[in-house]
Amino acid sequence: MKSLEELKAIREKMQGQVSMRSEDSSQTRVVVGMATCGIASGARPVLTALSDYVQSKKLANVAVTQTGCIGLCQYEPIVEVIEPGKDKVTYVKMTPEKALEVVEQHLIRGQVVDKYTISAEGRI
Repeated sequence: MKSLEELKAIREKMQGQVSMRSEDSSQTRVVVGMATCGIASGARPVLTALSDYVQSKKLANVAVTQTGCIGLCQYEPIVEVIEPGKDKVTYVKMTPEKALEVVEQHLIRGQVVDKYTISAEGRI
């Protein structure tokens, strides 16, 4: 177990990295909906999996962030991938396992994982 001081230091370090990365418009942003509906549907483990995996793969051009309500509660947990110069991709009903697949396929290989998107199976 870490001391409160150690946890505060880790938090400050990570917040500094997140704010530096999120201001760079040339980076890919991965945004996880973390409103009450998202959290209740399992968004927190999805956010953790995305963040940890992006860091472990050393994807310096990818910023994982969170937001409030995205407005599609029935599809939570929702993950949006926003790449410079491309259309936003909205992934729905995400799990930590699906999130890892999105990192591998979409963020690393550049291939959208269509089966997890909002447009799959006639959702929209």
